[in-house]
Amino acid sequence: MATLTLSGIRKSFGATQVLHGIDLDVADGEMIVVVGASGCGKSTLLRIVAGLETPTAGSVLIDGRDVTRLEPADRDIAMVFQNYALYPHMSVFDNMAYGLRIRGMPTAEIRKRVADAAEMLEIAQLLDRKPRQLSGGQRQRVAMGRAVVREPKLFLFDEPLSNLDAKLRVQMRAEIRRLQKRLGVTSLFVTHDQVEAMTLGDRLVVMHQGRAAQVAAPMEVWGTPADTYVAGFIGSPAMNFLSAALSDGGRAASLKAGPTLPFADGPRAAADGTPLTIGIRPEHVEHRPEAADAIPLSVDLVEPLGSETVIHGHLPGGESLVARLPLAAGAIGDVLPVGLPPAEWHVFGTEGSRLPARQGVAAAASR
Repeated sequence: MATLTLSGIRKSFGATQVLHGIDLDVADGEMIVVVGASGCGKSTLLRIVAGLETPTAGSVLIDGRDVTRLEPADRDIAMVFQNYALYPHMSVFDNMAYGLRIRGMPTAEIRKRVADAAEMLEIAQLLDRKPRQLSGGQRQRVAMGRAVVREPKLFLFDEPLSNLDAKLRVQMRAEIRRLQKRLGVTSLFVTHDQVEAMTLGDRLVVMHQGRAAQVAAPMEVWGTPADTYVAGFIGSPAMNFLSAALSDGGRAASLKAGPTLPFADGPRAAADGTPLTIGIRPEHVEHRPEAADAIPLSVDLVEPLGSETVIHGHLPGGESLVARLPLAAGAIGDVLPVGLPPAEWHVFGTEGSRLPARQGVAAAASR
């Protein structure tokens, strides 16, 4: 087990800067998930930690030891790849044992480690098979077993579930989390899948254009996103964003869609008329057939999902809105009265950053 510290990590490929100064402290035994869209720099960051890329600036420390310029073999890490990277001509046992053999480990110790890992991953009956005789999930277990037998200080996962079908991904991410908790190995997991990120990580690093847009626990990222990018990336269906302007001395927002509604958490420190973006998640949109302040939602598409229905529509003024309602509530062409409760709002300023209530005001107002 170990700590990992990234300090001022920058990376350029020629004139193109890919990482713009990443700082991160990973505690002993912590699982950090780096998540973001394609091209955001998350895989480059992982490769720098692994030693497969050298940063243009900054340092990588494992257990307080500067490993920035060390070769991958000298960092005491194990990496699980997206494509498994198994040797096709070797048996499962030999694939798992290979790294230990080249380190000169005694045969008895190799057999014990492989047997223990195979038992833990429920692949003991597969040790004599070749990779071509295995399913995708079994190959992924072998790749994980090869990492486990190393007993490294740090696990690195490079989108290891991307090649699996949806059902198997659910099963394997639960197994990865269970295994990581059982072993207590500090881990860095890269994915573009927000569900994997939310369910696997002790903390998330949400990457955007080579920067860490937010580093926080999964539910903090979901409940208090730092900016509109994070807010729109985490959550499915994605958060709705509506245009508004500050009014009533900073105590309310006038929505482009119609009503002026007071903030539930206190006023904002900006001048009336300041443009705002109001975010609200689809699950927080309410069907309000009797409410006087309801907004008409013209239904464009209905997605029945059994226990709930996802409604896609547009508001007066043309802005799109998605609502996740508990029961079937409308059909294409209907106009549904909906409410946007201010208690569920996420308020963002003109630059897209979260615009919090003035300190102390909300607390005083709630007394």
